[in-house]
This record gives sequence, C-alpha cells and structure tokens, in this order.
Amino acid sequence: MAQINKPSDYFETVTWTGNGSARDITVSHGTEWIWGKRRDGLNAHWLMDIVRGVDKRLISNETGVEDDPSTAILTAFNSDGFSLGTNSECNVNGGTYVGWSWLAGGTASSNTDGSITSTVSANTTSGFSIVSYTGNGTDGATVGHGLTSPKLILIKARTSATPWIMYGYPNHPAFTTDGSLLQLDSNVAMADSSTKEASIGASTVTFVDAGGDINASGVDFVMYCFQEKKGFSKMGSYTGTANTDGPFIYLGFKPAFILRKRTDSTGSWLMQDNRRPGSNRVVVDTLPTDNNVLYPNTNDAELVNNELDILSNGFKLRALDTFGNASGGSYVYMAFAENPLVGTNNIPATAR
Repeated sequence: MAQINKPSDYFETVTWTGNGSARDITVSHGTEWIWGKRRDGLNAHWLMDIVRGVDKRLISNETGVEDDPSTAILTAFNSDGFSLGTNSECNVNGGTYVGWSWLAGGTASSNTDGSITSTVSANTTSGFSIVSYTGNGTDGATVGHGLTSPKLILIKARTSATPWIMYGYPNHPAFTTDGSLLQLDSNVAMADSSTKEASIGASTVTFVDAGGDINASGVDFVMYCFQEKKGFSKMGSYTGTANTDGPFIYLGFKPAFILRKRTDSTGSWLMQDNRRPGSNRVVVDTLPTDNNVLYPNTNDAELVNNELDILSNGFKLRALDTFGNASGGSYVYMAFAENPLVGTNNIPATAR
C-alpha cells in the first residue's frame, strides 16, 4: 500500500478568530467537506460538503433536517480552503473557531455500482468519499460508495429528522454484526439494531433492512465513507485502564485529529486535534493542565478535560475520565495524520 507523505494535501485542522466580515480561510488543500464549531460558545457543530452544496448545513449534535441558514456560514469551497459568511456560528467578532477540512474527489458524479444510483465525490488516494442518495425502502438495497471496502461510514438523512448513524461491519472489529451502530448525535452505547442493519462491501453498502434512518423511501441521505490509508488515517479500538499512564494507541503517524467514543456504556464523543491548546504540556499533580476537547453530540463550548498526549507515532491516554479511559471500557477511534512516522522521503515525525 502506497504511503501518503503529506497528509495536509487531504486533511487539515484550522483555527481562526472571527472578525464579523466575510473572509477566506486558507488550508493546504481544496476544502470539500468542512466540519466546524465555535470553541468559546454554546453553538452547534456544522457540517457542509461539496456534494450537497455550500449553503446546506447539517448539525452533528442534532437529529434535524438539512437547512440553509439565512445568514451564511460558508459562501464558497475554494482550491485552498473556504470562504466564511458572517453567521455567529463561524465568524462573530472575537469568537474563536475550529474547522476540520477534508479534500474529497471534486465535482460529484453518478455511481451505478448499487441498486440505488448515488452521487459520489471520492478520493481514492486518501480513502474518503461523500455520497448522496435517495432511499427506496427496500430490504437488501445497495449504494455505491466510490472506495474499496471503507472501514467506517456515517449516514444522515437530509430531509428527515433522524439520528446520525455510524457503521463498521464487517471491516471494523468493534462492529460485530450488521446491526452494530453508534449515534454521533448521542452519548448512548453501541446498539445492535434489528431494523437498521447495514454491511460495508468492496464497492457498495448493503442495507440489510430497509430501516427508515438509512433507507426510507423518498428520503434524501448523505453518507461519509472512510477507508484506512497508510500514513494518513486509521480506525480502531482500545480498552481503557483508568490510569494516568494509560494505553498507547499506535497509528504509524503523528495525529492531527482524533475522534473517540466509548462503546460499552454511555459517554460523549470526544474530538481533539493538533491545533487547539492541549496535550504534551506542563504537568501538575500528574495530569497535563490544558487539553481542550469538543463533544460532537453537544453544543458545549470547548472544555479542558480528557487529557491525552499526541506523539510522533500515535497517542497515549493520560486521563482517569470514564468517557475516554474507564477501567475495562471499550472505545473506538478514528484518526487522521499530521505527518507519517517516517515517510518514504525519510523525514521523521516529531512529537507535539
């Protein structure tokens, strides 16, 4: 498998301070999916992509339908980032913000690999695709995803108020049946549904059951698909220890972004990255003093909690918190790279 030597060509975390005026935010690649959040306020997480359109927002901490804010959040996806409007969710004067930006595959095209025709923007190099489709309510329906056997997928109805559903069966070991699922908008434990079943195949996703949250007839959906790529992305699991000398999770790269969730019990989703304050900092009373986290399932402002160290080859848990490191607790994670540990260009990564 070819290694990605410059992950910022495909993913990057960016922070900014609002000024209340329309402006451009620059990243190292074309932005085609952006997940943003105000850090210092009780504001929603907003997700926008090139397939649905720059004005179409979904909110990770809500189950609501796609909307078009009257005051723009984004006004353009650019070849070197994105253009902000003046909505307080993204650009109030003095507000602090973070955005996680992915490059997909450019203008979407029709995909007929499945029984449902989908519209797909896929980047096969970085293993990420954005898929739009309209459900048909049929058990056993299939939808093309544009990749090769993604490890995780995230599905949300655009025109119906339903949960965000994450699947990984059979490619992710933590998802043991086709009904195994997590909800991005909720802190609930992993469930095993008999009415919302899906299986990820080499070129399509099969909806084993016609469940309304993933394949309701006439409802429009978006699906984000993630395939592991050496030096760029990894999706796995770990077991907590409730110890400040906690588990080390080897990734093979220095992470730029880490999303985690406890699966065997309730617990918020956790988002940490390499641009906001935190990790590998001054230690007081055996714990790092500043490690900022956001919760995708709430509109909470950034909090100092759930400490971890970002290392040159992975991350290490440093918290006693039950959300991220409970004794015997089971967790899943998805991580994207800042740098590979050692690229084929022989340049090593260094810890944060």
